[in-house]
Order: sequence, then structure tokens, then C-alpha cells
Amino acid sequence: MSGFDSNPFADSSNVNPFQDPSVIQVTNSGVDNIEQFNPFPDHSNDSLAGPTMAASTTPSQPAVLQPSTEPSPQATAAVAQASLLRQQEELERKAADLDRREQELQSRGPTGKENNWPPLPRSFPIKPCFYQDFSEEIPLEHQRVCKMIYYLWMFSCVTLFLNLLASLAYFTTYAAAGVDFGLSILWLILFTPCSFLCWYRPIYKAFKSDSSFSFFFFFFVFFCQAAVFIIQAVGIPKWGNSGWITSFTAMSTNKAVGAIMMVVASFFTICAVLSVILLKMVHSQYRRTGASFQKAQQEFSQGVITNKTFQSAAATAASSAAQGAFQGNN
Repeated sequence: MSGFDSNPFADSSNVNPFQDPSVIQVTNSGVDNIEQFNPFPDHSNDSLAGPTMAASTTPSQPAVLQPSTEPSPQATAAVAQASLLRQQEELERKAADLDRREQELQSRGPTGKENNWPPLPRSFPIKPCFYQDFSEEIPLEHQRVCKMIYYLWMFSCVTLFLNLLASLAYFTTYAAAGVDFGLSILWLILFTPCSFLCWYRPIYKAFKSDSSFSFFFFFFVFFCQAAVFIIQAVGIPKWGNSGWITSFTAMSTNKAVGAIMMVVASFFTICAVLSVILLKMVHSQYRRTGASFQKAQQEFSQGVITNKTFQSAAATAASSAAQGAFQGNN
């Protein structure tokens, strides 16, 4: 019954709460927990701490307002003049650049490629006038004939130059041959560029673009050139040609000069023979192409209509006729 001796409803005033073992342990420890707690740890002070700057001991100066100075009219005019000079130099530089580009475009020609004929050095004041490339512009089946005509033109130029030398030699031995020497100079100056422009370039264009008009123009001019070669080979006296007749005439005066003139006469003969052969070869190739006289007429009419020179001349003539009619009505 001892388990029932304790009264649960007994008075608890006699019980001491500080006699609890845990409380007694805390009170008996020698460390004050409250004093150990620091709400401001030392690391915060270290992070905020920094080197202190000494206060400046220099006495402060009062602010001074500088008076505004306006430039004089002379200075303003000088600045404006310098600006105008800079602008003028820039405009001149741009104009020179445009002129250079325009010259480059003109040197390229209508094909858009840089002209390469005649092959002159870049430092030469005269620039090439034409673009020529057999392998690129001429079909393979026409390249051989086109090159032969080009070589014939070169051979004829050399022959004309030798004709000038032979006429000069004849003139030194026979004073009456001055006319031949003068005409030989004229033929060299005249036939060299005219033959290139009048029969070589047309056949080059004809083979390049299959132009019927270029073919017919070549046939007409080259037939005349073949006739001229024959006349030069004959060597009519006083015509400026060292042909066979003139050569035999010079043999009676000076055999050396006569021999030189015979060589030139043989060159003229070769030119005449080759011109006849090439004329026949070109005609045979022309018949295998689609060229015709009707196409030549169409190309000629289209070329005339689209020509700017013809258009400007027609416009000028029309305006002049209109003005004349208007004045006549008034």
C-alpha cells in the first residue's frame, strides 16, 4: 500500500523548483553566458575599417570667373577660309578619283575588259585601243583563218616599211625618184592603220559575233586591198611602189638598189597571193555560217538607229526643220 501513501493532491508549496538537477548544474558553472554574448562581432568592425585620409591643409581658393573672349572678325574669316580650302582640296581629290575611274572604264572598252592591243608599256602615254584574244573570243574553227589574216596584216606593214627604205635607196641614186620616196611615206602612214581598221578588225568581229554586216564589209574592203597589193607588186613608176617594173628600171642605174627593190617586189607579190587565198578561205567559212545579206541589212539598220551620233544628228535636223517651218508660218 506504500504506492498509495503519496498524496497527489498534496500542497506543492514546500517543493523547491531550484532543486532540479539541471538548474543546479547551470547555476554552479563558473561561466557567465550572458557576458559572453556579443551582438557586435569583431569581424564587422574589421570589414568597415579602412585607412583614414588626413584632412587637406591647403587653404581653399575662391572661385574666379574668367571673362569670355569673342574671336575677332579676322580670326573668324581665317578659320572660314581654311575650312573652304579644305573642302576645295577634298572636292579636287574626289574629282581626280572620278576622272581616273572614268579613264579606266574607257580603257576597258565595250567588252568590259582592259584593252591589250597594241601591246604598249604602261608608262607609255598612249594606251591600248582594242581588246584582242583569239583563244577567248574567236571560235576554234575560225581561229586559224583569223590568225592568218592578222599575220598578213603584219607582213604587209613590214613590206610597206621596206618599200620606204627601197624608195629612199632609189632616190639616193636617181634624183628623179623623189616622187616615189614621198608616196612611199604616204602609203606607210595611210595603209598601216587603215588596213587594220578596215579589213582586219571587221573580219575579227565577224568571226567573233557571226556578224553578217562585218562579213560583207570585209569582203568589199579586202577585195580592194587585194587589188592594191597586185598594183604594188607590178610597180608602176611614179606611184611610190618598189614593184617589178620599178625594180628592173633601177637595175640599169644601180644593181644593188635594183636587187633591194626586187626583194620588196617579191614581198608585194606574196601579199597579193595570200590575200586572194585568204579571201577564198573566208568566203568558204562564211557560207557555212548563218550570215546572209538580209541579216546584214538588219544589222546595219539597227546599228544606225541605236547609234548615238545618228540620233543626235537626227534630233538636230528635226529641230532645225521644225524651227524653219515655224518661222515660215510666222
